[in-house]
Parts: sequence; C-alpha cells; structure tokens
Amino acid sequence: HTRYGALGTMAMGEGGGELVKQLLCDTYDIAYPGVVGVYLTGRPRPGVGPHDIAIAIVGAVFKNGYVKNKVMEFVGPGVASMTTDYRNSVDVMTTETTCLSSVWRTDDDTKAYLTQHGRPDAYKELNPSDVAYYDGFVEVDLSTIKPMIALPFHPSNAYEIDEFNQNAGDILREAEKRAQELIGDRDIPFSLTDKLVDGRLHVQQGVIAGCAGGNYVNVMAAAHILKNASCGNGVFSLDVYPSSQPVYMDLVKKGAVSELLAAGAVFKTAFCGPCFGAGDTPANNTLSIRHTTRNFPNREGSKPGQGQFSAVALMDARSIAATAANGGVLTSAEVYADDYEVPPYDYDDSAYAARVYHGFGKAETSADLIYGPNIKDWPAMESLADDILLRVCSKITDAVTTTDELIPSGETSSYRSNPLGLAEFTLSRRDPAYVGRAKEVRKLELARLSGQCPAGVDSDIKAVYEKIGQHFPKASMKTTEIGSMIYCTRPGDGSAREQAASCQRVLGGLANICQEYATKRYRSNVMNWGMLPFQMRGEPEFEVGDYIFIPNVRQALSGDLQHIRAYVVGSWKEMDLYIAPMTDTEKEIVKAGCLINFNRNR
Repeated sequence: HTRYGALGTMAMGEGGGELVKQLLCDTYDIAYPGVVGVYLTGRPRPGVGPHDIAIAIVGAVFKNGYVKNKVMEFVGPGVASMTTDYRNSVDVMTTETTCLSSVWRTDDDTKAYLTQHGRPDAYKELNPSDVAYYDGFVEVDLSTIKPMIALPFHPSNAYEIDEFNQNAGDILREAEKRAQELIGDRDIPFSLTDKLVDGRLHVQQGVIAGCAGGNYVNVMAAAHILKNASCGNGVFSLDVYPSSQPVYMDLVKKGAVSELLAAGAVFKTAFCGPCFGAGDTPANNTLSIRHTTRNFPNREGSKPGQGQFSAVALMDARSIAATAANGGVLTSAEVYADDYEVPPYDYDDSAYAARVYHGFGKAETSADLIYGPNIKDWPAMESLADDILLRVCSKITDAVTTTDELIPSGETSSYRSNPLGLAEFTLSRRDPAYVGRAKEVRKLELARLSGQCPAGVDSDIKAVYEKIGQHFPKASMKTTEIGSMIYCTRPGDGSAREQAASCQRVLGGLANICQEYATKRYRSNVMNWGMLPFQMRGEPEFEVGDYIFIPNVRQALSGDLQHIRAYVVGSWKEMDLYIAPMTDTEKEIVKAGCLINFNRNR
C-alpha cells in the first residue's frame, strides 16, 4: 500500500518471488500498462478527509474494472488543495481499485515534504505536458465529495453517510445477504440490522490506524473533533495507532494524544495489525468502523471456522471521531466541521537514529544467520511432467476470493518462515477442509516420486487411471504428475503476499483455474511457485473431488496457450482451458517446478 505515488514515485506491490528476481539482477517484466488520468478540481470541504475521497473513487471504478492493471495519474488544480500528507492518505487506497500503480503531479508542497524528511535531492517536478493522451479519464470535483462509508465486505461498497442514514435498513439487509453467503451452512448468528436503534446505526468499535488512517493530518483532525468530548462508557471503543514513530512523537508534542486519551480513546504504538487481523479483532456479531485500507471478509481477524464472525465498514478518521463523540451512533464529520486547520507537521527522526541499523552497502558477511526452531527450509518441488492429473480440492464461486481468504494473516504471522506450518492455515477461513484434501493428493504424488504405485496408497486412484488408460493408452501412472487444484471465480484481490500461492504449492498444488485473476501480482505468485495459471471461458462443470486430466501440458506451454484440452475423468467432459500470455522466463519457471528450481538450474 505505502508506495507514496504522491511523492512522485511509481511503485507496485509484488510477492517475494518477483523481489527475488530483482535481488538476482533480473528484469521486471510487465506489459506496457494503460494510463488513466484522474483530473482533480475544487478542494475538499470541511469535515471531508482523504478516505472519503478514496472511497468515492474506489466505489466509482472498481466494479467496472475501469483502471484495472492501469496506472492512475493524478493531475489537475485540485491536487494543490491538499497537503502531501493528505495526498499520501488518498494514494495508499488506490490499490483497492485494482490499478497497477499510481503517481501524482508534484509541486512545492511535495518538495517541502521531501526536504523536511532529509531528501531534498529526491524531488522532481512532475506535470503532464500541454497536450497529454490517456487511455481513460476520471474527473473528480473534490468539493462535491461528502463523508463516505464503505460497508462490508469491500472498499467499493460505498455510500455517502447521509445517504446511508436515510436508507440504513435496506442497505444493511443487502450487506447481511452477503454475510450469509460467506457464513454458508455454519451455525453462526450474525446481523447488521439489529444494530439499528430508532433508525440510527450503532457501531461497537472504531479504529484509526496504519498507512491510510494513522497519518499525522488524520489523527490531528480526529483529536480536534474529540477535544472536550467523550467516547462514552458503553460498548463503543476507539483505538488509534499513528503511522510511524516520528508521527507519534509529534502528536505527543502537539497535545493530540492527551486529547484523545481524555476522550476515552486508547492510543497505541505504530503497528499495521488492525489492518490484517493481528489486533483489535471485533467481538462476535459486532460492526467496526475503521480508517484502514481493507474491510474484506475476516480481514479484521474473525474466524468463522471457529464460530466467530464480525464485520468492518471503512470511514475517514474525522467521521469515526464524530461517531465516537456521539457515543457510537454513526455520524458524519460534517456535523462537527469548522474552520480548523491542521498545524504544520514537525518531523523528528531521533527515534530512528537511536534504534534503526542502516546496513545497506555495509554487509557484515561474517555474521551468522540464526535459525530458530520455527524457521524451516522450503520442501523440494518437482519439475512439471508431460501429463498432469489434477484433483479439485476446493471450488469457490464467490465473485472475488481475496488473498486473506487464500491464506489468512493475523494468526499466521509467526509461521511466515515455516512453509509447512503456514500451509496448515490455507483457506482456513473459507474452506477449512481444503488442507486435508490437498494432503491426501500430495501422498499420491510422493508415492509416485518414490517409485511406488499410487494405487497402493489409495485404491480409488487405480480406477481413475484405468479410466484414463481407456481414452489415453499412452498415459502412464508412473509419469503422470498428480497435484491438487483450486477453482475460484476471481482469485487474488488484496495483498501481494506470495504465501497465498506458496501455501498451495507446498501442499502439492499444481494449478489454479479461474475466470480471471484479480491482480497481476497473485498470478505472478502462482507462476513463480510452479503452478499453472489456467483460465476458462465458461462455468466450471466439475466438483470438489473430481479429477481433471491434462495431457501434453509441457508441450502446451510452448504453444499459443489459447486452447489447452482438459478432461473431467469419468464424465469425460472436455474443457477448453487457456493461459494468458506468459514470458519465456515464466514458462521455464513453471516447467522447472518453481522459481527456486529455475534459479538452481541456472
């Protein structure tokens, strides 16, 4: 998220595999992206914060895919109406549009910001030329944007708070339908409409945190609204996290921390935890309002597999503070808007100077790496065989499957250097039976690799191979690789964590099949971990437990990738799979079995 396009940089989130390529001095290969101009006019009205602007933009462009995998270029006179810190808070949310990256025109305020942070030489003036051509265009009059709320379970589920308050019952009932789809047949009572009292929504928790909410301007504005006010001593609670230690220090000096504490808020140290479910998990059947980046299902840390389910709505820090001042009754910051202007930020890097080790370019090659008991090497992964047999181990037909559903964050943090330990959590919040199914398939492949007959491990596989032999006499049980597969309609929205793919792979995953990949980075992770990134044009006519046989798959990777024949064993339904364009290197990585093998072979 924190790519800081507002500073004139253009960066993008990627999984570890892509970063390894850069460490090995390889190139970063992407198709030349389209560029969408985002032309800003006007200025934000009092009470409107950066999250309101971001949610309005995400709500307008996410569902129609208008900026997907494109670069958003923020230009126009409206840029100058916002400070750089304010712009940063808008920019971190452009990720939620599924754009590839974003970059802003720069000005004297950008220069001052970089100079204040000891980086005057990093400034470069950026502006479109007098005549500039774009692949798309979005016009935003900042003065028309009002305080917003993004209801569960996506930042694009956007409404003006005033509009929501007028139609709260109908809007919440729609959100409840989505919640029930996520809960499925689990016996977990959950309601949003029960939080309506006399037509007003009562929320149970507020959080202002992270790279989106914890910025200096946001916390200062929230503290101003809550000065001499009270969050109340009821169910509602408010937690605030600054975005960095220097921001924390200046908030203390400016008195904002005291004002928030006096109002009943809890102030904590800089931490990303609430954004990925490692802190402030809401109570069961509650609603949290947050100035953080995401409100995906279970992102806040709830565990439906263990009977606990809650939800998050996104709001700006200003409206969260207004809601807190109103005892948890959903309130627009416009109710408390006045002529307050945030005082200038004073940057002090002494916390970094006292603690952070700057080792770049000063490697201590004699230092030993210390492996703790929860740090494990990656298991061996075999190269791709000529023929493959996939067993469907999960089928998810939701419109979007996020990386947090593929591998949850939060409780998995301590396993990030333990591949097999981490893999135990794969799909745990969405399809808890997946891991057991995948392990059973892995046993078959391990038996094949050891020279055993897989039929000796699982009698059912013998019948499967007999059926395959009737249609493909040259197919051999000994040379056909066996792996698990998941189907999702649109997987990979969300973070760049490669564990969303690597956890499938270490459990024996061999492919994904989908309608489309939500992000380039997740598809890259799938390929870097040696899995085939299949897509299909029609609806899936297979179920969990079915086997899919794909002959001559290595040969198919050398072709145009547009028509790859696959067969559901038993019904012999023929599927016409395809793979979107791959670079020659990506093809070789998949053939090698993973990026680790590919580089070892080199």
